[in-house]
Amino acid sequence: MNMQTNAAGSFLLGGDLEIDRLGFGAMRLPASFGFAGDVRKPEEGIAVLRRAVELGVDHIDSAGFYAREGVRAHDLIRRALHPYDGLVVATKVGPLTDEEGRPARQAPPEGLRKLVEADMEALEVARLDLVYLRVGGMSEPGGEAVGERFAALAELREEGLIRHLGVSNVDAAQLAEAREVAPVAAVQNHFNLVNTRPGDIELLAECERSGIAFVPFFPLGGGFQPLAAAGSDRVAARHGATRNQVALAWLLARSPVMLPIPGTGSVAHLEENMAAAGLRLTGADLAELAA
Repeated sequence: MNMQTNAAGSFLLGGDLEIDRLGFGAMRLPASFGFAGDVRKPEEGIAVLRRAVELGVDHIDSAGFYAREGVRAHDLIRRALHPYDGLVVATKVGPLTDEEGRPARQAPPEGLRKLVEADMEALEVARLDLVYLRVGGMSEPGGEAVGERFAALAELREEGLIRHLGVSNVDAAQLAEAREVAPVAAVQNHFNLVNTRPGDIELLAECERSGIAFVPFFPLGGGFQPLAAAGSDRVAARHGATRNQVALAWLLARSPVMLPIPGTGSVAHLEENMAAAGLRLTGADLAELAA
């Protein structure tokens, strides 16, 4: 299998930023399990980021609240990759953290500028490529308005601080509400081989119709759920691949607007994930995975 992410093809984000469809998520860089687990050595995260770029990654997804005990994903990205030549670095704003550094509540509209400016300072940029409004916690999307907060981000976009806007953890109604305010370049929701809620399938279809990127978070389960879909091990064995590679290849085959962002703090796992760009599942494979 090809180790280059461009084997998965590219996507035109927001109509003007061409990026490879297989990117990298930075959540696991500060700690082994997101906001829990063992804190990683910064040098390990820096090595992973530099190897990711060597393998062709040009889309890195991060957030200011991806941090644990002083190790921050934004800082690692800046130290490893600044000035980001040819890279699109995405971030998410909205959550405010508690004393333990965990996202605990949501910032009001007037608080979003401070979060955006903090991300700009941490990444050392004059403009952020892609900023998502992250809505709610880990519960299912829906149930709250997003227009006022999204309008606050749209103002920053008009000022030139943000290039493109996205929304994360939303349903179709919230996406429509945001699009009434400003263009949406990307949607980031929980979606993977064993987590395909009807609402997200509807949302994916709307993204396809509108040319909006669909960026699945926890594309490999996030450590919360095994990706043991029926037939996945048999499909992996036929291709000489791993279960995780099959799960990523399934996402890439699922839709041309799908941009998976698998994350890890291990160079070995990174290389395994990126190799999935060259894995081509057959119609029979996809049928077996859907059974």
